[in-house]
Amino acid sequence: PIQIRASDEPFAVHLEDVRYKVEPLYDYTLYGLVVSYQHHDGDRMLHRLWNDHLNITDLCVVWGRNATDLDLNTFDFWNGPFTCFFRTRNNAAWRQFDQTGISNNHLITDHGYLRDLIDNVQIGDQIRLQGWLASYGNDDGFHRGTSTTRTDEGNGACETIYVTDFDILSSMANGWR
Repeated sequence: PIQIRASDEPFAVHLEDVRYKVEPLYDYTLYGLVVSYQHHDGDRMLHRLWNDHLNITDLCVVWGRNATDLDLNTFDFWNGPFTCFFRTRNNAAWRQFDQTGISNNHLITDHGYLRDLIDNVQIGDQIRLQGWLASYGNDDGFHRGTSTTRTDEGNGACETIYVTDFDILSSMANGWR
């Protein structure tokens, strides 16, 4: 990922009759391989409780040698609520896996075109996304921050990204998916 301190001012967006305040912290670009995802519609579970319609998808993404040098088929990847998990029974693969080369990304945007693109993401897609690492909240008192480093772990280690540009660069659209 490419991360540069942002100089952008906080801004408001409105979605589903909810006003959100977004605070850009870093300009952010990520190239990676999607290994797991969970789409959100804002009408279920904690998203409904928090009135959070802005967070549309959590993407678990690997990059670097994790995406190019490892047999990812030896791993299991899955998303829980706001989390990305992975495991393998292959000890050699576990030792080679760079745990700073994986992230769970909370994607937020109010742009319909980007929301539609992100909704089409599938496992095996190579993506490029740009935007801001950002914190955000709504007038109901909900607030979410973001990680600003790839070396943290556990609760709060996810990147929250206000997406301004998104591309599926290559899709693994074949019978094996």
